[in-house]
Amino acid sequence: MAERVLVAVAWPYVNGRPHLGHIAGNTLPADIFARYHRLVGDDVLMVSGSDMHGTPTMLAARQEGVSPRELAERYHDVFVETNKRMGFSYDLYTHTDTENHHEVTQCVFTKLLENGYLVEGVQSMPFCLVEQRFLSDRFVEGVCPHCSFDGARGDQCDNCGNTVDPADLGNIRCKEDGSTPEFRDTTHFFLRLSAFQDRLTEWISEKDDWRPNVRNFSMGMLREGLKDRAITRDIDWGVAVPVDGFDDKRIYVWFEAVIGYLSASIEWAKNSGKPDAWKAWWQEDDARAFYFQGKDNIPFPTIIWPAMLMGHGGLNLAEDVPANEFLTLEGRPLSTSSGWAVWLPDYLERYDADPLRYYLTSIMPETSDSDFTWDGFLQANNNELAATFGNLAHRALTLTTRNFDDAVPEPGELGPDENAALEACDTALKEAGEHLAGRRFREGLRSFMALAQHGNRYIDTRAPWKQVKEDRDGAATTLWTALNIIETLRTISYPYLPHSSQTLHELLGHEGDVLESGWQRHTPEVGTALPTPTPMFQKLDDSIVEEEADRLAAASAR
Repeated sequence: MAERVLVAVAWPYVNGRPHLGHIAGNTLPADIFARYHRLVGDDVLMVSGSDMHGTPTMLAARQEGVSPRELAERYHDVFVETNKRMGFSYDLYTHTDTENHHEVTQCVFTKLLENGYLVEGVQSMPFCLVEQRFLSDRFVEGVCPHCSFDGARGDQCDNCGNTVDPADLGNIRCKEDGSTPEFRDTTHFFLRLSAFQDRLTEWISEKDDWRPNVRNFSMGMLREGLKDRAITRDIDWGVAVPVDGFDDKRIYVWFEAVIGYLSASIEWAKNSGKPDAWKAWWQEDDARAFYFQGKDNIPFPTIIWPAMLMGHGGLNLAEDVPANEFLTLEGRPLSTSSGWAVWLPDYLERYDADPLRYYLTSIMPETSDSDFTWDGFLQANNNELAATFGNLAHRALTLTTRNFDDAVPEPGELGPDENAALEACDTALKEAGEHLAGRRFREGLRSFMALAQHGNRYIDTRAPWKQVKEDRDGAATTLWTALNIIETLRTISYPYLPHSSQTLHELLGHEGDVLESGWQRHTPEVGTALPTPTPMFQKLDDSIVEEEADRLAAASAR
């Protein structure tokens, strides 16, 4: 029976161009997961968008001398185009400055206020004497009270991942001018997180299937005890507070952005002409929600957003929050400020999307940090995609079209090798499906590559280029069996390599989209016309490693 699956992807700040870190932690695994569930026939809703109101965007806009809206819209367009070229299959990728998002955010705010989970309170906030304004999160920095890292922001420490109150920062300073702010009282609304301490503890303690890093981090926050947090700020960029007397304040981004999962679902429903369609994923008991996040965002989908959902009432909680660890680049942390990054628009000018999808999945930081290297990318493309998967498909299809009138041949009696090959197809489908459903994407990819290796060994053993001269019926059987393997690889590769999977789909003589075929082993139909084969992957020259190293060095030296 088909399931309803909500795939909720972390919302990136749009203060610059997208880079590897944006997709390795959440977007790529989310897309793999969504594509798999669509292929098995489930009803998937995959949503996300650009976080337009984050303080990183405000900072970048100030540095460029433009408005936050102008900068956010510019980079949002870049994200939209990059998502398309990378093959990310969003049902809706929107942003947080739409009229719909403002409206849904204010409705959630009002509901929590009515239910008694938002209260007014006075907060002491850093006030910059130089700029004569209150400073929010990334406009201040200092020493983290949890790990002593000097460079923690006023909302979160990137070194240890803990949320931070600016009042707890040591050696606090204004981000832009380095001056020491003074703390002044200001009135804000607070989310009563403490009211959900017991309910959240009970809920998370039962999540034995969550990744250890996600569960342990969340339980650690609960053991420390949840504190009520201000959800408004003294800024003029963002969603207005729907309460009289708060005209000069805005709803704070960490409270507002997580509502985007709900507002995007509602926007998608409106766009589809069925305005209540979102309720099937948010209110039905049998719907399942999965929140794909990076390591630094764990508290938001495991603590803050669930508390808001509990306080609102009538909306489903997450089934899983598969957050990845960090991705480093050539042994160093990604740093956009220092230019140590691989920018996706630049990458796509030089290479195809699928090799990057493949390599990032093969090193996906699911349980520990992993490192992207250009040599690793080269080897994955040349030795695995081109020499193993691509070579198997190309030589089997070439031998078939060349010797059997451009059509699928009729097999004879299957022998032990043929039966073993078909069994390997069924095993790979079963294992890959279990891994994909369980959010173990690296393991699923290994099942895929193991089948490709089996196919190459099978062809090498049977040597159809010799058989066709001595035993034409035997060659037909061999190549028909090889086409079975390729058909199965086409199916398993779809979540990982959507462009290549579709190319192979057409090379196998199929029309339409791979998605229409479903998650099953397809038996090649005898007589199906096959087009002239073309290679799916191009081998890259070894020189790209040095070229990319030079690009990184030049960018980081600016």
